[in-house]
Amino acid sequence: MFSRRPATTTSASGPGAAPSDARRATLAHLQDFVRTRVGVEAYVEPPTQDTGATLLLIATTGEWTRRRVPDEKTAFDVAGSLGVPVYNVRFTGYPQRMRDWNSRQRRSS
Repeated sequence: MFSRRPATTTSASGPGAAPSDARRATLAHLQDFVRTRVGVEAYVEPPTQDTGATLLLIATTGEWTRRRVPDEKTAFDVAGSLGVPVYNVRFTGYPQRMRDWNSRQRRSS
């Protein structure tokens, strides 16, 4: 569902992880983010020339995480299964709280 790479490539789960392991690791990461943050919303990002479709989760603090998904429909389905509001970034853009969080992170490093 999440990875089109062959099992011999390096994935989020480590070198040589099977696609099903990568899927489980991705879902576990997204579920943990939702469970441990307040007010999480999902933003579906369309594929670009360099990357495939992605699912971006943003908490009320502006903290965010992004993971690749096979396509936009899968991103909407996953966000729905996480029980968070989901938006298409093409229409909504990115929330200001994300930009503010990124700025704070740059200043603190």
